[in-house]
Amino acid sequence: MRLLVAVLFIAFVSYTQSAVTLPCLRGTNLSGLEFGGATPGKFNKDYTEPTQKEIDYFTGKGMNIFRLPFLWERVQPDLNGALNDTYLGYIQNFVTNANAKGAYVLLDVHNYARYRGGVIGQAGSGVTGANFADLWSKLATAFKNSPRVLFGIMNEPHGMATELWLADANAAIAAIRSVGATQTITVPGNGWTGAWAWTSSGYGTPNSVVMLGVKDPLNNFLFEVHQYMDSDGSGTHNTCVNATIGSHRLEVFTVWARQHGFKALLGEWAGSDDATCMSAISDMANYMNKNKDVYNAWTWWSAGPWWGSYMFSIEPQCGVVDAPQLTNLLPYLKC
Repeated sequence: MRLLVAVLFIAFVSYTQSAVTLPCLRGTNLSGLEFGGATPGKFNKDYTEPTQKEIDYFTGKGMNIFRLPFLWERVQPDLNGALNDTYLGYIQNFVTNANAKGAYVLLDVHNYARYRGGVIGQAGSGVTGANFADLWSKLATAFKNSPRVLFGIMNEPHGMATELWLADANAAIAAIRSVGATQTITVPGNGWTGAWAWTSSGYGTPNSVVMLGVKDPLNNFLFEVHQYMDSDGSGTHNTCVNATIGSHRLEVFTVWARQHGFKALLGEWAGSDDATCMSAISDMANYMNKNKDVYNAWTWWSAGPWWGSYMFSIEPQCGVVDAPQLTNLLPYLKC
């Protein structure tokens, strides 16, 4: 009996251990393609694309991954329809240029589990899990021969049942694998995928319970969590609670992920150049490097050509001077 229990335990552990084989990845979001809302808009008026100059600048600083937010409505103007060649071309061009510099690209459908405002799979929304799967079958087909691409299936689901989000996520994963794409997939939780709320029931059944049901036949996925350091964790204030708030807020997710053998990508985190935030940034980056068995990758929020004076932007000041937050991050880019 003891031998049987031991064999079953070993089998269970080997199944739950992540099959992700990516190197340690540290980088930033590069915004622009998601600007301007869900309407199509006009290129270089309502939205834009990150530039080669930015790719060169950030890879030159030691970053090796970019999270690239874009909108479902622009890449696929009609549900189940063809991908828009022009908008897809902006994404493909960025991937080609970033990969040429040795960097990975995380494709981020920046839609909050919605399409034109309709929640994926929710009754009466007009958007189904099958529609979501169709999007990802087409995106995965377009990029399945690009090994330095990761598939970020959705940005910050919220305002829905966690069980519904799991069903949507599994539909997307199945669609990606069905076309032969083998790259790593990043899977967010419900409730804005906040690390600090991973075990909370404030948004429904906790992610810590429901997201154990993620199904990937290749077991090649990362959980994507986000974490800000202001009072409500929203990332809308220029002050941080204290100098260790970031690492403190990551702890509950870290324990859960390690317990179940999962790896993670911290897709969004940031602080202003306020003195307390600067200390908190260093503390949080150091925490992730000390726990790199869990935090396989992180991408700062944010950079991009149109951020201007945005408090979290790490675009170079006057085009040449490193932002204070970037200077703070430099020692932690190698792990």
